[in-house]
Amino acid sequence: MSTIDQLVLAGAALLLLAIIASALSYRIGMPLLLVFLAVGMLAGEDGPGGIQFSDAGIAYTVGSVALAVILLDGGLNTRADTFRAGLRPAFLLATLGVLITCLITGLFAAWVLDFDLLTGMLVGAVVGSTDAAAVFALLHAKGLTLKQRVSATLEIESGSNDPMAIFLTIALLELVLAGRVLPGWETLGLFALQMGLGLAAGIGGGRLLVVLANRLRLEAGMYPMLVLAGGLALYGLTAVLGGSGFLAIYLAGVVFGNHRPRESRNILQVHNGLAWLAQIGMFLMLGLLATPSHLVEHALPALAIALMLMFVARPLAVALCLWPFRFPWREQVFIAWVGLRGAVPIILALFPLLAGIDEATLILDVAFFVVLISLTLQGWTIAPLARRLRLQVPPRALAEQRFELGAAARDDRVLLGYRLTEGAHVIGRGSAEIRLPGDARPVVVVRDGRSLSADEAGPLRAGDWLYLLARETDGAELGDILTKARTPAYLEQRQFFGDFSVRGDARLADVAAHYDLPLPDDVADRTVAQFLAERMHGLPVVGDRYRLGNLEFVIREVEGGVVSRVGLRIPTHLQTANPSA
Repeated sequence: MSTIDQLVLAGAALLLLAIIASALSYRIGMPLLLVFLAVGMLAGEDGPGGIQFSDAGIAYTVGSVALAVILLDGGLNTRADTFRAGLRPAFLLATLGVLITCLITGLFAAWVLDFDLLTGMLVGAVVGSTDAAAVFALLHAKGLTLKQRVSATLEIESGSNDPMAIFLTIALLELVLAGRVLPGWETLGLFALQMGLGLAAGIGGGRLLVVLANRLRLEAGMYPMLVLAGGLALYGLTAVLGGSGFLAIYLAGVVFGNHRPRESRNILQVHNGLAWLAQIGMFLMLGLLATPSHLVEHALPALAIALMLMFVARPLAVALCLWPFRFPWREQVFIAWVGLRGAVPIILALFPLLAGIDEATLILDVAFFVVLISLTLQGWTIAPLARRLRLQVPPRALAEQRFELGAAARDDRVLLGYRLTEGAHVIGRGSAEIRLPGDARPVVVVRDGRSLSADEAGPLRAGDWLYLLARETDGAELGDILTKARTPAYLEQRQFFGDFSVRGDARLADVAAHYDLPLPDDVADRTVAQFLAERMHGLPVVGDRYRLGNLEFVIREVEGGVVSRVGLRIPTHLQTANPSA
């Protein structure tokens, strides 16, 4: 058997083992990325697999390309309204937050590891950024539907803070190699070049990809490849010119994904699979690179650095960066805890190894240990903490099937398919009797393998497939009408939002009079939406709450940044403290 055949066999076996092991992780709640990393370590030189792999150059190259693919997929799935809710706080966390984390962790690392100050700061820069792959994977794999302000901040931060961490790592490494103590003006120039070029290339390249996808006539399977090739070319070109390729490919994905180009659904599905392949491959390879026996030798100082990072540096950085935006304390606690470290610190730890500095091996071992502790301790507790802090919102039931109408349709209508579930409001009613949002209309009902017109189908039954012609923006509301999501009791719509609701433009004085609520004189002329926006400091999102007397206002719908519908709920346990604080 040739060498290439052996490599293919080993690679495929590891990939298959990691995928099978991921099924076990769902049963015990183990973070998927930790599973992949563990499989790689077991297959490595200290594990039963015994595979010898220590090529830092290959690991850096493969890891960088895999991370670029993951960031592209993250950008493609980031909606424009996410930026409204989280752009400014995420930007501060991705820049100033990384710097603060680097400084605090670096000072502590210099003391614990007996490094000089600059080398300690290098350790802080290596582990200073959250990891996009880890955050995207864990938030989505756990099935969490978080308040938009929280999820938006976390996803944008993790997708955009890598350039800052890379810049700090390179700048500090150059100072260490040059024997200098303080950075010069050229360091600021490098920062401006990396960020500015990455920003310009990402926005411009994303728009160019939209034009290409809409104008080129290709086979359906070629459109995802066009986006992949274009994104990677943009990443490589930006990096060659001295900019941040990671920032460029992430922003290109954001721009492309929000323009709804041709075959967008197909593109998203393929890139979701590519992102998972990249994550599995990257963590398997990094697991092979690890030497567990070395990790044990440096376990105590590495553990101390990990705990300092998680319980002091990250929370302090989050508190300082989010202070201007007045995030509720519960959201700050959660954002501080979901500062997950993943592949990026390990990849950055390869920089000193490739540069040949004396402390490089120890820095790599510390980075590995920090990642293992983060994925284990933080990754395993994300879902329970979100429930404990009451940051989840009821999930919206989206269409299980979606079909674009192609170039012939000049509007944004699509064909959406829903499988009707037991307990849904429409069961037992004819499709003509259902009040549908917008101009949505039923097209066909599929029952027991037979296609029936809406009139032929008669009363709808659980298990029917109902296909409707509708605008994509109405998909979530249609899902609420046609299906009943399986959720915990505390996330059921009536339990969460209350039995009654009012429009956002209703006068607060009228609502207060109807429900006999105490109302300060200075807000009597406000609408409900205006009142809540003031109390939420201008950033209201679904799930935000505010108590007024014995009634709780729960924001139910937000359109274009304006509260459009509010639920009215009597709290189960009345509290003297304002729960929105």
